[in-house]
Amino acid sequence: MELIYLSRKDVEDLHMTMKDVLAAVDNGFRLKGLGKTEMPPKPGIHPRPNAFIHAMPAYVQEVEAAGLKWVSGYPSNPGKGLPYITGLLVLNDPATGIPIAVMDCAWITAMRTGASAGIAAKYLARPDSCTAGILGCGVQARTSLMALVETLPQLKEVRCCDVFPAAAKRFMDEMGKLFPKLQLIPCDKPADIMKDADVVFSAIALVTKPKPPLDAGMLKAGGLGVSLDYDSAWTSAAMKECDKFCTDDVGQMLSIKEHGVYFSGIPKKIYADLGELAAGKKKGRTNAREKIFAMNMGIAVDDMVTAKVLYERAVKTGAGVRLPL
Repeated sequence: MELIYLSRKDVEDLHMTMKDVLAAVDNGFRLKGLGKTEMPPKPGIHPRPNAFIHAMPAYVQEVEAAGLKWVSGYPSNPGKGLPYITGLLVLNDPATGIPIAVMDCAWITAMRTGASAGIAAKYLARPDSCTAGILGCGVQARTSLMALVETLPQLKEVRCCDVFPAAAKRFMDEMGKLFPKLQLIPCDKPADIMKDADVVFSAIALVTKPKPPLDAGMLKAGGLGVSLDYDSAWTSAAMKECDKFCTDDVGQMLSIKEHGVYFSGIPKKIYADLGELAAGKKKGRTNAREKIFAMNMGIAVDDMVTAKVLYERAVKTGAGVRLPL
């Protein structure tokens, strides 16, 4: 018996595009909505303040993807020249349980997180959305913008804000080269990204005692707010004023809420999760004036369907290193 080991470079060299990831993740959400996935709420440990190491298992029928992601997020790492997110993903053969692959999960986490923002926009944003706001110009902002370009074809203007102006400048320089038709505008204050924005997403560091800068009254009628950072960036009032509150997994959100650290200020009524929308069980946006909010926590189903595509490509191309069990 042997497994395939894929380093970060190996994963990147398999050339899975954002369009590919969006297709895989959208299908994963559809299968989840149809009840064809198994995904317990993720347990975690917290060795340092605001840091986490999470175990994220899932099984997805039809795709036949089963495994676990062991991922960490340390806000202090960038100051040490280290990445915020690191970890490994293990894929198992669903028929035998035997591990078939171990791969870097940082690229997968970044891409599937961005894809989830794109899927939220697909079902919840106005189709004619042309202006986006971004709070937090790190890795997840990059992949989220990549996904928005795919799902919102009329996107023209992107307003960017980061607590570190140099980070916003790097983001605009890099993404401007990737998408030269987009107008990227720097903003000094978080409130500035909200003005007339059709879609606003936040991707700042996840913290336990936040002072959210995005408040009620900032998101325009017909706008979509997407959080990729739990409730670090948006006030309770901002979430509660929306006509619909959605998430990527209701069970996981309520499980996390029980611990009393996150989500204490979310609305009592959760309209839908993205799986229900992708499976057609519930309608997304129903009129152009709705304010809608999506709290995307990041779920293991997204990881496994993405990893399965990478594994199949590695088998086909001979990528990675074969290791004996």
